[in-house]
Amino acid sequence: MLVPKKAKYRKQFRGKLKGTSYLGTRMSFGQYGLISEGTGWVTARQIEAARRSITHYTQRGGRVWIRIFPDKPVTKKPPEVRMGGGKGEVEEFVAPVKRGRMLFEMAGVEKNTAYEALRLASHKLGIKTRIVEREDKL
Repeated sequence: MLVPKKAKYRKQFRGKLKGTSYLGTRMSFGQYGLISEGTGWVTARQIEAARRSITHYTQRGGRVWIRIFPDKPVTKKPPEVRMGGGKGEVEEFVAPVKRGRMLFEMAGVEKNTAYEALRLASHKLGIKTRIVEREDKL
């Protein structure tokens, strides 16, 4: 799973996820991409499950780029613990995703294979997505 090597602070505030993304919205590497249409947190487990479904369907053909990284720690208190006592321990890492953010990119496979692989990967993520294709050919 994807986890940051180091962090300046162990615990972060939750933050706001308003508006649309202005960074990472264009296709930079591949021919086909998966772009977010919703807003939310994508966990490291979801990213890994989507990556595995893409590589499994393409039979390790082509190339896959993961354009998001889970660098935000999410804390959780244990079950049946009374209020107070400070913030809970870090439970998992998430990638905050706004609308319009490019999540995955693919190249080196046929169009129908790429569309089906990205469709299967989109089911693993907790946000609404759509598949896009590069206009100019590489």
